[in-house]
Amino acid sequence: MTLSKSKANQTLTPLELEIMQVLWELGPCTVSEVQPKLKGELAYTTVQTMLNVLLKKAKVKRVQEGRAFRYRAVVSRERAFGGALNDLVKRMFGGSSEALLMAMVDTRQISAAELERVAKRLAEMERDGPKPSELKEAR
Repeated sequence: MTLSKSKANQTLTPLELEIMQVLWELGPCTVSEVQPKLKGELAYTTVQTMLNVLLKKAKVKRVQEGRAFRYRAVVSRERAFGGALNDLVKRMFGGSSEALLMAMVDTRQISAAELERVAKRLAEMERDGPKPSELKEAR
């Protein structure tokens, strides 16, 4: 199964996600500020290339600051996580969130106490109604 170009464009690789985590945590950064925060010893040019890939994917924007660029995340952590989860559920579980949850139960990756907290959170969300952004998407 081949991912469409736009679908592949939305998925963050592990390194892209690690870079985004730095930007979400610290705010706008230069390559020099991102590089030491990453695991492993990545070359400056590797980090620069990855930030340019994120720029092409429209996940970050940049402004020139002297001779360097300062990059900032334009995609929220929640949106990125939501997209990754949506992709995982579609690819691995045929679009069924229940199948994902059941797999977590079957492989003992979620406990009864955690499921209870999930049930309470769902009840609260249903009681509070949809967020304004969800209303826009439904239109």
